[in-house]
Amino acid sequence: MAAWLGLLWLLEAVDVASGHALDTYGISPRELSELRDVVPAAFLHFGWDHLVANSMPLLVLGFLAALSGIRRFAAVVATIVLVSGIGVWLTAPAYSVTAGASGVVFGLFGYLLVRGFVDRRIGDVLVGLLVGAVYGSILWGVLPTTDGISWQGHLFGLVGGVVAAFAFRRER
Repeated sequence: MAAWLGLLWLLEAVDVASGHALDTYGISPRELSELRDVVPAAFLHFGWDHLVANSMPLLVLGFLAALSGIRRFAAVVATIVLVSGIGVWLTAPAYSVTAGASGVVFGLFGYLLVRGFVDRRIGDVLVGLLVGAVYGSILWGVLPTTDGISWQGHLFGLVGGVVAAFAFRRER
């Protein structure tokens, strides 16, 4: 997770140094050519404040999710990125551009919240309850309350995390 965060910070430094040239890889809704930006958009941010806001939850939630194995973690993150990105592509307001790891943050939150119940593992249930207690207030972010914040990315990231918990459940 530290390496992943390092990559995000490096990408933001390159973006700033290039006059925000990487911002063009954000998702513009309902344009077929923009579907290719679903993946890179999850690694880019619109400024340092945006990146700072995502860094700590991504580090903590990503670390907890990765404890179940790197292959499973990679599959979970890929699912979240695709569901979140395609959800944004389908539903974001016209002429908007969306980027950032917050869809992944919400997805990891959703994944950790339900994984223990899906897998029927008491340790993971306890982790989910702890994650819910510490980060539960982020659920307000799935509501369209703040202009300029992609509640669509948050909502579909959360959905992607729940989908991943079921898709990659461990058999008992």
